[in-house]
Amino acid sequence: MISALQENTAEKTTSPIKTAIIEDQNDIREGLASLIGFTPGFKCTGSYQSMEEALDKIRRDIPDVVLSDIGLPGMDGIQGIKILKERYPKMLILMITVYDDDERIFDALCAGANGYLLKRIPPMRLLESLREAVDGGSPMSPEVASKVIKLFREFRPPETVDYDLTPHETRLLKLLVDGHNYNTAAKELKNSVNTVKFYIKRIYEKLQVHSKSEAVAKALKERLLD
Repeated sequence: MISALQENTAEKTTSPIKTAIIEDQNDIREGLASLIGFTPGFKCTGSYQSMEEALDKIRRDIPDVVLSDIGLPGMDGIQGIKILKERYPKMLILMITVYDDDERIFDALCAGANGYLLKRIPPMRLLESLREAVDGGSPMSPEVASKVIKLFREFRPPETVDYDLTPHETRLLKLLVDGHNYNTAAKELKNSVNTVKFYIKRIYEKLQVHSKSEAVAKALKERLLD
C-alpha cells in the first residue's frame, strides 16, 4: 500500500514535505523516521527524543510539519506547541499520541495543533495526513474527529463577540468548519486558491488565530456560525 502512495506522492509534489519527529520511544521514533525518510515526496529533517532537544536543534533545518507526541519526558507536547508556534508561526504541528481524552484533544487544538492523530494510524494514512496538513487540512483520526465535534457542540458559548466578518468571510469560515481545504473551498466559492488564501489570512487576523484548526475551534466554541 505504501508503494502505491509513494508513486502518487512523487507525481504530486515538486519539493518534499519536510517533516520532523518528536517522540521519546526509540522504536516508534525510528519507525516514523524510516517511513518518512524513505518515501518519495517526503524528507525527515530531524527526529528528537524530547521537546527540549527539538527546540534546541529544529532551527537547523526548519520543517514544514512536526509530528509530536504529547507524553514526553520534561516539557510535554502541548507546552511545546505554544513555543514552536511563537517561533515558527507557519510551522504545521500534528499530534501523534495514544491519548484520546477530551481534555488533551481540547488543549492541543487550543494551543495551535493543526491535527490530532492516534498512534495506531496506518502508515499510509499517516503519510496522507502530512499531505492533507500541507494542503490546508486538519487531519484527525476518526475517533478524535467525533470527539471534537461533540466537545465543541456541548461547550457553553461565551458572550457574543463581533469579529466583523464579511458575509464572504463567514461563508469561507463555514467551509473550513465543514472540513474543506484551500483547493476545495476555492472550487466551492468559484475563487482562485490565492484569493481563498487571502481571505483566510484576513479571517485569521480578525479572529486572532494562527491556523485553520484554531479558527475552526474558535468558530465552534463561540458559535460564530449559528
